[in-house]
Amino acid sequence: MENYPVEATEGFDNAKFHRKYCMSFVKKFIKGDVLEVGAGCGSFTRDYMVGDLKIMLTETDRKNYLDLIKIFGNTKNITVSDHKIFSIDKQFDTILYLHVLEHIEDHHKELQEVYNKLKDGGYLIIMVPRHQKLYSNFDKSIGHFRRYELDFFKTRIFGLERQSLYSLDSMGYILYYLNKIFFKKEKFPSKLKIFIWDKIFTPITILIDFLTRYKFGKCIVTVYKKNNV
Repeated sequence: MENYPVEATEGFDNAKFHRKYCMSFVKKFIKGDVLEVGAGCGSFTRDYMVGDLKIMLTETDRKNYLDLIKIFGNTKNITVSDHKIFSIDKQFDTILYLHVLEHIEDHHKELQEVYNKLKDGGYLIIMVPRHQKLYSNFDKSIGHFRRYELDFFKTRIFGLERQSLYSLDSMGYILYYLNKIFFKKEKFPSKLKIFIWDKIFTPITILIDFLTRYKFGKCIVTVYKKNNV
């Protein structure tokens, strides 16, 4: 998304516990040549940039793009680009869309291009917000075209085979729902709200998600594989 709100970028960057929890379900699939589409300010990148990965970060928002260069410009094996996936002439072992797909109006066209950019045996990792009924002023303010339902990810995506599908952050669902009711005009949650959600409720969420078998949270995390032809 171009001209992404600074308040949203900085706010989510502080939700470290939540990010690490979500990434724990997919880190084992991140390998080789990696493309992270819409890397923002590198919040997720810092959580997985270990080992001998060769990482390309893309970002079309000008401020985020420049921030990525400042943060990772001198980091070995990390390159930063302001191009979209259609302009990248390379294939990857792993492609990441971490809270990005909901910002892309024609997500079907985007995912079709992902198939072309994945190597055989490569993985597509997607993280998106769940429950369209939760769509709020916050979603609109940060450029979400939609929130997703699980059914969207229960079938093949342009020939890619699904490996896993989780719905995470059950407590976040309750908090988001209450926030939508009582703070209808709010565009961005306060730092205090993010702190309470991340540091206090995420530990509770981890237990509830496990007990409910990862079916009710407000965040979908899924992995697809391009099988060898």
